[in-house]
Amino acid sequence: MDKQAIHQRIIDTLAADLDVLQRAAQTAYEAATHEENVAENKYDTLGLEASYLATGQARRTEEIRQALKRCRELPLRPYDEQLGIQLGALLTLEAGNGSEQWLFLAPDAAGLKVDWEGRPVTVISPRSPLGQALLGKVDGDEVQIAVAGVRQNYWVTCVS
Repeated sequence: MDKQAIHQRIIDTLAADLDVLQRAAQTAYEAATHEENVAENKYDTLGLEASYLATGQARRTEEIRQALKRCRELPLRPYDEQLGIQLGALLTLEAGNGSEQWLFLAPDAAGLKVDWEGRPVTVISPRSPLGQALLGKVDGDEVQIAVAGVRQNYWVTCVS
């Protein structure tokens, strides 16, 4: 597992997402402020709808900008078994049914998936139940979380 390369792929994906969203937000802003979208009566809501869209996109743009900043600032340290899993860890989890998933523990950007050598790597944060349960665990440890009232068991099979 090449933690540095996966970390860079996460940063590149966030940067590309930010670029696309900034352009979409600018387009929505222009639509919201265009003179043709000024309401002619109380039922004419095109300008109002465009302004809601622009506001939502601006918020999402800021969320991605902050996630990108935090991921860029994340120091990647070698795995230390004394500390266990910490921010910046790349790990694999195995479920009871034998399925395996690769995870990258980041300060933000939870849910983002990047492809690495044909495998999906999912970004999780320590704010998630799984992220919280993983902190401090070491290779071989069992992790239990409850999802919708159902207890799920995983085993840490590799950490870097």
